[in-house]
Amino acid sequence: MMNEPQDSMMPACYLFDGQGGAESVSPDALKSSGATAWVSLDYSQSSHRDWLMQFSGLGPLVTEALLAEDTRPRTTLVGNGLLIALRGVNLNPGADPEDMVSIRVWIDEKRIVTARRRELLSVTDIMHKLEAGEGPASAADFLTLLVDLLVWRMTDTIEQMEDKAAELEECMLESGQSSLRFELASLRRQAITLRRYLSPQREALGRLVTEKVEWIDEMHRMRIREITDRLIRHMEDLDAVRERAAVSQEELLSRLSEQLNQRMYVLSIVAAIFLPLGFLTGLLGINVAGMPGADNPQAFWIFSALLLIAVGLQLLVFRWKKWL
Repeated sequence: MMNEPQDSMMPACYLFDGQGGAESVSPDALKSSGATAWVSLDYSQSSHRDWLMQFSGLGPLVTEALLAEDTRPRTTLVGNGLLIALRGVNLNPGADPEDMVSIRVWIDEKRIVTARRRELLSVTDIMHKLEAGEGPASAADFLTLLVDLLVWRMTDTIEQMEDKAAELEECMLESGQSSLRFELASLRRQAITLRRYLSPQREALGRLVTEKVEWIDEMHRMRIREITDRLIRHMEDLDAVRERAAVSQEELLSRLSEQLNQRMYVLSIVAAIFLPLGFLTGLLGINVAGMPGADNPQAFWIFSALLLIAVGLQLLVFRWKKWL
């Protein structure tokens, strides 16, 4: 059996120039440089995993956390560095936004290592800013920019969900179609899934503000605090979307139940009218001797008139009981 081909690609590495730009270098060049360096890993590639485990110089605890298949948003202080796990909305083509992309970060004053498995536009944005000379100048700038982009990328998705909730609410009030139930349920599921990840992410950002590391100054802490406030507003918007979808769904179910009750009511009235008529016609339809009117040629019309009178009496009784 042939061995699987090994991926020869190496992780992307950048040396910050301290002015918002960066130089793309090979991982070997990081050992002799004293500048702030960023290594961007895709841990689904074997060569990236090998570099992290063998040449990154990080401890086994940090390495294991960066390569974990699934992790909860968190911030952990390790020495003078921070081990951070965050999530961003999945804006890749054909993907569901609530299927959030996880990014793991090891960062200290001079070294940044990010690990992810899927494409994350926030990371791509930072690369483009560095190429244009408008990127972060330090590790603290990088961390603040990454957090800002992750939260900013959520804005459009949440606004679209709010617009969808308003649209479904209006359609429900106008038409009340039963097919809206599935769209409302899908919207609630999206809001619940996003909310599930944003709640621990808020805690992770809160830890960034409170952890005392010397390379994060007060200005960066204030910016992270403002980003956290924006994240909290997104969470409140998601709660509003979920509640609006739930109210619309309950109102829709109530309308459908009312329509069903009206139909059942009409059927019950019809059955109540024809029940005695069926009894009478069945009774006079038995083929035995002695049936009254069997020899009278006017008996059919007399019986029909009696049935009409019976129906009229029933309708009067229903009207008197206010059933009609």
